Amino acid sequence: MKKKFKIILVDDHLVVRMGIASILSFEKDLSVVGQADSGREAIQLTDAFAPDVVVMDLMMPDMDGVEATRRIHTSHPETKILILTSFGTSSEVRHALNAGATGALVKTSTQDEICKAIRDVSAGNRVLSPEIANTLKCLSTDEELSRQQRKVLQLVANGYSNKDIASALGIGTNCVKYHLKLIFANLGASTRAEATSIALGRNLISAIGN
Repeated sequence: MKKKFKIILVDDHLVVRMGIASILSFEKDLSVVGQADSGREAIQLTDAFAPDVVVMDLMMPDMDGVEATRRIHTSHPETKILILTSFGTSSEVRHALNAGATGALVKTSTQDEICKAIRDVSAGNRVLSPEIANTLKCLSTDEELSRQQRKVLQLVANGYSNKDIASALGIGTNCVKYHLKLIFANLGASTRAEATSIALGRNLISAIGN
């Protein structure tokens, strides 16, 4: 007889939980044994039901998904955690993976992708949506990120579009946008032109054409 995996759904939006529960109800080997609207409740339900997989949102009141993931992974290492989030480009995803999550999907994933991901993480396999995988490449280490930011900004100064920068550096356009967001924040700039001007003044990049 095929094993039935016990699932707990964690999201502060009832409609989202109901939607995922409805999707899983058609899968004979996946059974939703509990639903939580906060990280704290997720911990309580995990203690009570010892699920195979917790499908975890990131942004919730009371206790967010990163902290809940950390606590569940510590007390129930056999339980796998799959992050399901609207914020695929958020650094919080990396924090959740570092805290013990086995995989992460964006909420726009298809029904088949969600069901397959649950089965895969239950077997201990890492699962990442393409958007999230690209973001993690952007967020490798502070030193690498700094070098990559300078490359992006140099290409901005040379008049490259986001699409051209992505092609030149071999990264996704979402990754480029994320780098630009960090660049603007680090330099206190609000436009590409302003960021370029500040960077040139600080000798962070070369003058155009050099």
